[in-house]
Amino acid sequence: MAVSKNSVEVNWFMLDLICAYENYLAKVKQASGNTISSYMRDIRQFSNWLQQKEGEDILNASNSDVCDYLAFMQAQGKSGATASRCLASLKNFFSYAVSNGFLERSPVTDKIHVERGEKKLPQILTGKEVELLLAQPVCSDAKGYRDKAMLEVMYATGMRVSELIDLNLDDFNLELGVIKCGGNKKSRVIPLYPAALRSLTEYIQEARPVLIVDPSEPSLFVNVSGTRMSRQGFWKILKFYQTKAGIEKEITPHTLRHSFAVHLLENGADLGSLQELMGHSDISSTQLYTHMINQKIKSVYQKCHPKA
Repeated sequence: MAVSKNSVEVNWFMLDLICAYENYLAKVKQASGNTISSYMRDIRQFSNWLQQKEGEDILNASNSDVCDYLAFMQAQGKSGATASRCLASLKNFFSYAVSNGFLERSPVTDKIHVERGEKKLPQILTGKEVELLLAQPVCSDAKGYRDKAMLEVMYATGMRVSELIDLNLDDFNLELGVIKCGGNKKSRVIPLYPAALRSLTEYIQEARPVLIVDPSEPSLFVNVSGTRMSRQGFWKILKFYQTKAGIEKEITPHTLRHSFAVHLLENGADLGSLQELMGHSDISSTQLYTHMINQKIKSVYQKCHPKA
């Protein structure tokens, strides 16, 4: 049962509670920016739906309300994966509310289940496609040096795009040839292969001083205004070079991360080491890439075996 408050107080109380949960995800759980954004969007959308449908605040939600909302999502054409993620978002939020004394029990029970449907394996690039993509930036100006370094670092480390743009200049150690990413409490150190190390060093020495406006700017990768590169900025850079390379596959920043993982496994990396390099808290996330390799082997067998 939710805490009792008058209608004006409740609105402010709910806003404060949701903001407190967002802060909890960032400061205590050390969740990534993408995770926080997804969770908060799910919670606010459910809260708005409940307010419009029942005139109730989120702490007064019942088990039936949660089930009705999931049914509503599927009626709107949302995928099983989207509904499943929303259920997880609500389950975690209500668990937080119970743990902190705002609720006696969560309306999200283990009996609520969402069919995710068949999970599609992510797209990856072949080794030749990676080489083609990395060869596109021309190091004739500061932007070319920067773009070359960003693409090389993405493929060399398999880091998330949010981690890439969050890098600061002091996260790179030239002497050791490594780069640190992932924040202070969940950080990991990843080595750079020679070409990536060379590209990043050239960018820092030759191009970054030209791009920055404020000498005290901490960001490693900056835009033409001299401030931290954005996710959208990197996305546009990647799409530009995809088009220039003539690669027809749909490439996203995560495509380079997936390709990094699969290529390491194909060349003998063990799952434990890959898990550490990828920054996965659960090895089940890393095991996805073994399924991709198995699927690739099956495809090759069916295509090439004379009896298949």
